[in-house]
Amino acid sequence: MNRRGLITRLLAVGMVVAIALFGPLTAPAQAATELTVYRSPTCNCCGHWVDHMQAAGFAVEDVVTDDMDAIKDQYGVPEALASCHTALVKGYVIEGHVPASDVQRLLSERPAILGIAAPGMPMGSPGMETGDRVDPYTVVSFSANGDTATFAEHL
Repeated sequence: MNRRGLITRLLAVGMVVAIALFGPLTAPAQAATELTVYRSPTCNCCGHWVDHMQAAGFAVEDVVTDDMDAIKDQYGVPEALASCHTALVKGYVIEGHVPASDVQRLLSERPAILGIAAPGMPMGSPGMETGDRVDPYTVVSFSANGDTATFAEHL
């Protein structure tokens, strides 16, 4: 074996040993975004929404409570935008069956709002996928002073 071949083999062996000792040379995995969900013990669709958020990469703390009205009041959810569960993520309130993609957009854009909501329980929204019925719905942004605006349309 010539000198060049020997050096190539030594480098290859060194890389194998380094990977074995220290792991592959990749960027560390990003920690999942933590999300806390408050929901009633009797609501099954909320659990399906939690599954949707976990599948999208969120680390979900699931808090079951019998007093959802107090939670909504505490976090400033307008009565007209209420749904069955309330979530908190990085300083924002997420009300109802908001798609994970909308939450990810919210966290990327970081607008000066209190949160976003999918009012009611729209059929076909995440967690409400029962049967073939899919209703169009609007995700609404809301602020602490009561201002609302369309955040996303789902048709």
